[in-house]
Amino acid sequence: MAADPTELRLGSLPVFTRDDFEGDWRLVASGGFSRVFQARHRRWRTEYAIKCAPCLPPDAASSDVNYLIEEAAKMEKIKFQHIVSIYGVCKQPLGIVMEFYGQRLPWRRCSLSRLCSTWTFKPGSILLGSNMHVKISDFGLSKWMEQSTRMQYIERSALRGTISYIPPEMFLESNKAPGPKYDVFAIVIWELLTRKKPHSGKFNMMMIIIRVVAGMRPSLQPVSDRWPSEAQQMVDLMKRCWDHDPKKRLCFLDITIETDILLSLLQNPVAVPESEALAKKVSCKLSLYQPREVSVWAGQSLRSSDSGNYLKWALQLSDCENLVPRDEELCIYENKVTPLHFLVAQGSVEQVRLLLAHEVDVDCHTASGYTPLLIAAQDQQPDLCALLLAHGADANLVDEDGWAPLHFAAQNGDECTARLLLDHGACVDAQEHEGWTPLHLAAQNNFENVARLLVSCQTDPNLHEAEGKTPLHVAAYFGHISLVKLLTSQGAELDAQQRNLRSPLHLAVEGGKVRAIQHLLKSGAAPDALDQSSYGPLHTAAARGKYLICKMLLRYGASLELPIHQGWTPLHLAAYKGHLEIIHLLAESHANTGALGAMNRTPLHLAARHGEEAVVLALLQCGADPNSAEQSHWTPLHLAVQRGTFLSVINLLEHHTNVHARNKVGWTPAHLAALKGNTAILKVLVKTGAQLDIQDGVSCTPLQLQGILSFLEGKEPSVSTLGGSEPGAQMEI
Repeated sequence: MAADPTELRLGSLPVFTRDDFEGDWRLVASGGFSRVFQARHRRWRTEYAIKCAPCLPPDAASSDVNYLIEEAAKMEKIKFQHIVSIYGVCKQPLGIVMEFYGQRLPWRRCSLSRLCSTWTFKPGSILLGSNMHVKISDFGLSKWMEQSTRMQYIERSALRGTISYIPPEMFLESNKAPGPKYDVFAIVIWELLTRKKPHSGKFNMMMIIIRVVAGMRPSLQPVSDRWPSEAQQMVDLMKRCWDHDPKKRLCFLDITIETDILLSLLQNPVAVPESEALAKKVSCKLSLYQPREVSVWAGQSLRSSDSGNYLKWALQLSDCENLVPRDEELCIYENKVTPLHFLVAQGSVEQVRLLLAHEVDVDCHTASGYTPLLIAAQDQQPDLCALLLAHGADANLVDEDGWAPLHFAAQNGDECTARLLLDHGACVDAQEHEGWTPLHLAAQNNFENVARLLVSCQTDPNLHEAEGKTPLHVAAYFGHISLVKLLTSQGAELDAQQRNLRSPLHLAVEGGKVRAIQHLLKSGAAPDALDQSSYGPLHTAAARGKYLICKMLLRYGASLELPIHQGWTPLHLAAYKGHLEIIHLLAESHANTGALGAMNRTPLHLAARHGEEAVVLALLQCGADPNSAEQSHWTPLHLAVQRGTFLSVINLLEHHTNVHARNKVGWTPAHLAALKGNTAILKVLVKTGAQLDIQDGVSCTPLQLQGILSFLEGKEPSVSTLGGSEPGAQMEI
C-alpha cells in the first residue's frame, strides 16, 4: 500500500502537497513577497494558512528550497504564545503551512506591549484572534529573505513592501545587520496611531530611500492633540525609537517596560471631570434690520429712509375710500414680513397705532414664527408691547424655537415688559424647546428684579431644562449669589440632579464660585453628592487645585475617602495633578495616604509615575508607604527609576524603600536602571544595598543587562564599572 503523503515528514515537520487540502483555496493576504491562502485539510477538517512564495522562480535552486524547509523546521521549534505556529512545509506549491489565525490587527485594539521582534515586520504581519490575543506571523520568511547581500535585502524588501520600515543605517552601512534597536517598531507605532501607510502616495522607492537616509520620518500631522496623555507618551516613545542615531534608540526590552505601564494607565486613566461648559442661553434671532429678514424688502428698493413714504402708501389715509388695506397692499412676502412687523421693528409707536386702527392681524407671524409682540419684547419696547396687548395680542405665542415674549423680557431684565405680559396672561413657566423657563434666563443673567417678579407669580423654581438643570444650577454655575439666595429661600431643591447627576454644588465648585458654594453648604447642600462618574465636589476641587474650596468642603463634612469609579480618592487626584497645598491639606485632615485606587495604586504610585519630585517628597513627609506594591507589584521606587527622576529615587531611598522589591516579572529597581542605562541611579541603588546578581523571571541579572546594553552601544563593559561576575558582585562607586 502506498504511503499517505501526509505521513512524509521532514524532521518533525509534515510535508504537504496541494492534494492534501480541499480545492477551494481562499486568498486572504498578498504582498510583494508572498501570498497567504486559507485552506481546509481534507482529512483533519482544520483550517490552515498556507504562505506561498511566488518570488521564487519555478526552477529555483534546490539550495533555496532546502533553506526554506530548514528555516521552517527551525521556526517549528519556537513555541511562543505570540508567534503563529508552523505546522509543516508544502512542496507543491512551495510554501509554509501555518496556524490560521484571526484577522489583521485593528489599530484601536492594539496591545503594543505584546509586540516583539528583531526582524522587519509590519502591521499586516500582526494578527488578532477572536479572544484579543496578538500573534506575529512573518518571522520565518523574513529571516530566510535576509540571508543575502545588503542590496539583495533592499531589493527584496522593496518587493515585499517593507522598504518604508528599513532604518537609514541599512542603506548606508554595507555590513550592517538588523539588531535589537532596529527602528521598525517606531514605524509600526506610527502606522497604528495614524492608520496610514508610511511614505505612501507620491513617493517611489528611490524617494523613500533618500528621505530615510536624510533623517526624514513620516509626518506627525495626523497625530491628534485631543488624544489622552498616554497616547502622546506613545508618540514620544516612537520618536525615541526612530532616532537617526541607532545608539540613541531604545532596545526592545526597554520598550516593553514603557508600553506595559502606558497600557495599564490607558486602561485605568485618572480622569478629571469634563468642564460643564454651560453655554450661556441667548436667543439667536435676528432683528428685521438684518439681511436675512429684509432681503425681500431690499429687492423692492425699500430702505429705512423710505419708511414714512411706505406707510403713506400702505394706509393712504387721506385719499382712499376703503380704509382697510387689501392683502396685496399689505405686501405679505415669502418670508411673511408684514408692514406691522416692519413698523414694530422701527419702534414707530404712532405709526403702529394708526395701522392697528385698521384691524390688521395683530398676531401675524414671520416665516420663523415672529409675532409683532415678540419683536417688541426682544427690542425692549414696553410701550409697543402695551399697545399690541391692548389690541388683543396673544402673550403666549412662540417663535420656531419655543421662545415666548416673557423669555425675551427675562433674558433682557426688562421688568416693565415682564409685568405687562404677566398681567395679560403670559405663562410664567413657559418652556422653550430646550426646556428653559423665564426663571432660568433671569438666573443666568443675574436679573434679581425679574426673578422676584416671577417668584411672586408662583413660578416653579424646580423645573428642569433638557439637560436637567434647574434655575439654581444655572445661578450656582455663574456664581450669582443674590439669585442663589433668592432661589434657596423660595424652595429650590439644594441637591437637584441633572441627567449626569451633578448638583448645583458641583457646578459652583467647578466654576470656583466661593460665595455660592458657601451659601449652598450653609443651607444644607450635601457635600458628598456624587455625579455619574462618582465625582464629589471635593474630587473636583482637589483635581483643580482649589485650596479654599477644599478647606470649605472639609469644614462642612466632605468625605476624604470616597473613591470615583476608577478608585481614585481626592488625594490621588491631587497627587496626580501635583497640587502640593491640597496634598498637605488633605493629609492634615487625616486622608489615607495609602488608599488603593485602580490597579491597587496609591497616591505615591501616581506621583512617582507622573508628578514632580516635590510631590513625591510631600507624600513621603505625610506618611505615605514607600514600599506599597500595586497590582503588578511595581513599587514607587520601580516607577521613579523607570521614569528616571533622580531626586525621587533619593527621597524614596531616604525613606527606607526596599531596593530588592520585585515586580511580577522579577525586575528589581536595579534591573530597570540597567535597562534604562541610567548609571547614576544604578550607582545610588548599589550604594544602598542593591545587588547586581539577582535574577529576574528569565534568569537575567542587572549586571548582565548592563553588559548587554554596553555591548549594543558599542562599549566594552569594564569590570571596575560593572563589578565581577561572581555572586554578590557590586558596582564600584
